[in-house]
Amino acid sequence: MSLEAVRDYNSLIERNPPLLERSREFLIDRFREAGLVFGGRSLSPYLRPHFAKDQDWRRISAACETVWGAIEKVGRIAQTEPTILQQLGLTEAERELASIDPGYEDVSVSARLDSFLTDEAYQFVELNAECPAGIAYADTATRIFLELPVMREFARDHHVRPMYCRGNLLDSLLSVYAGIRGAGHKPNIAIVDYRGLPTQREFELFKDFFTKAGYSATVADPRELEICDGALCHGDFKIDLVYRRVLVTEFLEKVDECRALLDAYRSGAVVMVNSFRTKYVHKKMLFGILTDERNSHYFTGRENDLIRRTIPWTRKVEDVLTRHDGKAVALLEFVRANKDNLVLKPNDDYGGHGIFIGWETDQGAWENAIQTATRGDYLVQERVSTSKEIFPFVNEADGSVQMVEQLLDVDPLLFFGKVAGAFTRLSSSSLANVSSGGGMVPTMIVE
Repeated sequence: MSLEAVRDYNSLIERNPPLLERSREFLIDRFREAGLVFGGRSLSPYLRPHFAKDQDWRRISAACETVWGAIEKVGRIAQTEPTILQQLGLTEAERELASIDPGYEDVSVSARLDSFLTDEAYQFVELNAECPAGIAYADTATRIFLELPVMREFARDHHVRPMYCRGNLLDSLLSVYAGIRGAGHKPNIAIVDYRGLPTQREFELFKDFFTKAGYSATVADPRELEICDGALCHGDFKIDLVYRRVLVTEFLEKVDECRALLDAYRSGAVVMVNSFRTKYVHKKMLFGILTDERNSHYFTGRENDLIRRTIPWTRKVEDVLTRHDGKAVALLEFVRANKDNLVLKPNDDYGGHGIFIGWETDQGAWENAIQTATRGDYLVQERVSTSKEIFPFVNEADGSVQMVEQLLDVDPLLFFGKVAGAFTRLSSSSLANVSSGGGMVPTMIVE
């Protein structure tokens, strides 16, 4: 935790009103020019990035990469072990998609592990293995933050190391493509998701980045794609490589309208990253597989140790006997009696939808939440330790700047299981995600 750097940075703002005003205007203008908005509001209404000390960053990276080894094992085991697949909760349609051979073995090429770092613990809350958002946003925001007048002043006395990941994403796409098609061919890239989503601007940022790197690119709604002469096309644009951003759940809702993409993927006419096999590890019950003692034989001693320290105890909500902290418990009775240490989550949703936070819920509402959970595909997860810091927050309504305490959700980005960077989501509530009203800032290493 870089508390000294935080104090130094915040002090610059508090004791120098002209510097604060220049930085505020710079941030507002540059974010507006870059189109860094999400749902009509600024993606990062803060005047400071999240700082991590080098030793903390090494700790984060080591934990992520070790746990990733266990996660990949679950993805491979699920393809041949019916009991694991059943526990994960894939639907029949999801299983059918996941069974299609993408032409490469990696379960998830690019992923994001959402986590909380404190002085005492480092713990994960969930994995986005399917098509993690935020990479292009974070890169663009990083460049803007480095140019802030207050950051320039801060950097006189502190060594700040930014992290960029769009290049890692492009390299990963090209690596998978070359492994299937061979080296020497420059693919046309399609960034594929439905039109009108809040993440549309990020797709445009990726397209610009790919184009500047020398690759023809388009942003395409999967319903707009067609098969032409055996190739997948977006109008006159022939697609070789699909950077998939459409979620499996949302794809299946309109699969009949997206038949060209599915047919091209199934036949191998295009290479798609990430593949539909990410669904094996994208389900939130992945943590239930990892923390169930019955599965510990799948993992190494080091992996089991990291799982115990970093993955919160997780179970599917159902009327069964299970184990918690080495003791046998009746699960529903345990959930009723321990709401202040538990959260209920849908197995497959995002943006904070459908989540019930026990410590913020009275007993009556908690009983109703349990009933909802038992009727649906829900999991119960143990509370993790969270961290908070003071950030200078720009009030978009009147332009004022206030020092506010925010929850920090650190989100490392992995490519082929190796950590390349991170960004941090901030929130005044227990749900630290942009869809629920939070914001994001770049994560930077500071000495």
